[in-house]
Amino acid sequence: MTAPESPASSGSRRPSQEPLSTLRGAGVNYDARRVGRVVVGVCLAALLVLVVIFTIAGINKNSQINRLHHDGVPVTVTVTSCLGLMGGSGSNAAGYSCTGTFTIDGKRYSESLPGADFHKFHSTLNAIVVPSDPALVSPVSIEKAEHAGLSVFLLPGILLVVLLVLVGLIVPLQRRTRNAVPPSAPDVP
Repeated sequence: MTAPESPASSGSRRPSQEPLSTLRGAGVNYDARRVGRVVVGVCLAALLVLVVIFTIAGINKNSQINRLHHDGVPVTVTVTSCLGLMGGSGSNAAGYSCTGTFTIDGKRYSESLPGADFHKFHSTLNAIVVPSDPALVSPVSIEKAEHAGLSVFLLPGILLVVLLVLVGLIVPLQRRTRNAVPPSAPDVP
């Protein structure tokens, strides 16, 4: 079904930029270039935020490893619970989350243990803990295998290179676009 033609438009053609009709109210006008710039800007900002977050996480991980190696003292941890972790669909096991208790300077602490291994209830583990930060505890087997290094900066480094390449491509493109668009003539009433 087509809309009937109005008498005013029966003999003339409409400009191609004019909308055919509006549906219940005003139409929406937007500048596609401006929307594109905003979307690209948000994506670049998100990429920069990810670079910063992953860099800080890498620095923190290396710091914790170094603190365990240099400031850690041996303790015996008694496992108090070990819960199975389910995979994404909930049909397969993804590991275990275990909690244990230990004593430092006469104070008893209960902390989560790193790793995904299952430990029997009331079993004991040899672990390393930083006395000034009892939450920083690790079984000896994990602590000996961990080493601080530059590998934690691989992902943020790759993201930074991607960000710089994108900025390197976008900035000259923006300059060319600005130089190619002639200035508009002022409106004269």
